Amino acid sequence: MMATTIQSDTVSLLSIRSVAKHFGKNIVLRDISLEIAEGEFLTILGESGSGKTTLLRILAGFEQSTSGEVWMQGERLDTQPPYRRRVNTVFQHYALFPHMTVEQNVGYGLAIAKRPAAEIESRVAEALAKVKMSAYAKSKPPKISGGQQQRIALARALVNRPRLLLLDEPLSALDANLRRQMQVELKALQREVGITFIFVTHDQEEAMVMSDRIALLRSGELEQVASPREIYNRPATSYTAQFIGHTNLLHADIRHGMATCGALRWPTSLPDGKALFSLRPECIRPATAAPAANDAMVRFQARLRDQAFHGATDLLRVESDGGLILTIRTASRDLPDRLLEFEFSAGDAIPVRATSLGSNSTSEDRA
Repeated sequence: MMATTIQSDTVSLLSIRSVAKHFGKNIVLRDISLEIAEGEFLTILGESGSGKTTLLRILAGFEQSTSGEVWMQGERLDTQPPYRRRVNTVFQHYALFPHMTVEQNVGYGLAIAKRPAAEIESRVAEALAKVKMSAYAKSKPPKISGGQQQRIALARALVNRPRLLLLDEPLSALDANLRRQMQVELKALQREVGITFIFVTHDQEEAMVMSDRIALLRSGELEQVASPREIYNRPATSYTAQFIGHTNLLHADIRHGMATCGALRWPTSLPDGKALFSLRPECIRPATAAPAANDAMVRFQARLRDQAFHGATDLLRVESDGGLILTIRTASRDLPDRLLEFEFSAGDAIPVRATSLGSNSTSEDRA
């Protein structure tokens, strides 16, 4: 069973216990159980329709689960109305009041709660300083950039001093360069304020850059929960391997400790039978001049089919004996149009459970 718990030496802030959500006959979430640590940056990653936003809305109190429970440090959370939860949400659309100044937008919730004016002024100043927007306190949202508006939305959430901050694809409206910059800044801000962030996105690269852990949702179920490095290097299923990055899926026959897929043969400890392996494109490289005296190094010949330039690297499609197509990522260089020799370590072929995101033997299905 896939582990969804946090490390034993960390303190759990949020406990999601067997949560399910049905809209009529449509089952959106199925038996979601997840422990989220104090101060953790967890990303809920999934394609459209996977249930990630519904889960976020249940945590915020905007939806009620059909079954299951949500607890925050020993207190039942899902039975409380949204305004009583120490949970704030930053949405994809920032919904700033255009007629108010930045500081008025940030302090709006405190003003509605009738906090003293001196307290509002102090907390708004503190929140704006955290997001480096103090100089824009008197500006109005239409006069500032998209990235600055995103910071204001964060400040408006942080001013309430939540225990948990939910972020529903808040960077999706930004252009590519600003989005990359804000990914770094948002992660640094989370480290500075020490609040638990739950970030929802469909963008695999965004999840890999920002997260302590990634919870990959597929059709309302948790496919895998792990650190970015682990979920990339040790995918549990073919869906995970294909959804996060590029991969080659190798359908192999195993006999007497050797796996065979077309012209490829490598040692394995799996029992005899059929098995599926994930082999990342960067794990395959041009063979060295002298073969290594190592049974775990797999060498094969293949002919170049396509070569796509990606700056410092090239993405190759090669065809080995028997018609097996492999994707390879190498340092950028011109390659001759002839039979080439490549190699990979047997340990880089990772056994995965077969799932249904594609059935080709080898693929680079998703970026």
